[in-house]
Amino acid sequence: MLQGIRIIEIEGLGPGPFAAMHLADLGADVITIHRKGGGSITADQSVLDRGKRSIALDLKDPDDLVVAKKLIDSADALIEGFRPGVMERLGLGPADCHATNPRLVYGRMTGWGQTGPRAETAGHDLNYIAQSGALWYASEPGSPPITPATLVGDIGGGALYLVIGILTGILNAQEIGQGTVVDAAIVDGSAHMMTLLMALRQAGGLSMERGHSLLDGPHWSRSYVCADGGYVSVQALEPQFYAAFLDKLGLADDPEFAKQHDRTLWPKLTARLTDIFVREPRLHWDGLFSGSDACVAVVLSPEESAKAPHMSARRVWHHSDGNLQAAPAPRFDSRVDEIRPLPKRGEHTAEILKGLGM
Repeated sequence: MLQGIRIIEIEGLGPGPFAAMHLADLGADVITIHRKGGGSITADQSVLDRGKRSIALDLKDPDDLVVAKKLIDSADALIEGFRPGVMERLGLGPADCHATNPRLVYGRMTGWGQTGPRAETAGHDLNYIAQSGALWYASEPGSPPITPATLVGDIGGGALYLVIGILTGILNAQEIGQGTVVDAAIVDGSAHMMTLLMALRQAGGLSMERGHSLLDGPHWSRSYVCADGGYVSVQALEPQFYAAFLDKLGLADDPEFAKQHDRTLWPKLTARLTDIFVREPRLHWDGLFSGSDACVAVVLSPEESAKAPHMSARRVWHHSDGNLQAAPAPRFDSRVDEIRPLPKRGEHTAEILKGLGM
């Protein structure tokens, strides 16, 4: 879908490489400038480099810097994830690059953003979503928020917003002939994702006090432990789905469970469901709710997910190059996406240099 689009990625960590991988999955020609000689940033081969071409350069070497500039001049977009000022000190800042490639979309991926009091300080995913408000509901009432997987910050609030920004910038450059700088900050993106919850708050379904909202308080919106130590998720929000949930459990005529939105009963009904689910193993609950509209699903590890009927039918997970990988997303009716190979660090150096006439 992005054939003919070239992206240059400066090797980094987490959301930057993921964004570049996502663009490569969509068909862009992504060339990653890996650090010459390797180092501690990534392994010799990384799942996040699938579908990319790799050239190994030392950006502090004048000759290699010339190569990097030529690559950037040939590109539609650049991805970098350094702290503010680092690329400028290398002579590869936005002004430098736009001087020779005015149509370039310059994608900057950081946690705090290019401006603000924290812009030049260190941080990680948990810190960014803590400041943005996205961490607030990640625990039971009275306990500290847990450290969630980096999907909320690095990927959701970071990489995917960078991809959106780059594609928007490319479309705009095609229209007006001028590139732009994309300031993709995890604090911005993760806060922006909270708009859905703010809409829920506007409708009266979200409380600023944890454990009192439709998504984190009710007995019908949480996970439960099973007899074998597995888990089952329940989120029967709409009344028809809640009715199906109660019917499957034989609770359709229970007067307390009938009061779905009575918040005073939520703790008691949560305790009752806790006692019910712990009586049987996960497989039992999987079978009981399978095919129903009760909005119940057992919790799977990635390896288990790869074998689950629905995920397997859609071929979501693949064991490729000795790694478990998820297929490209989203899907398009005009093409079949495949897992593309992982390059070794610097594998395409000679090929890329030849393409630049060097």
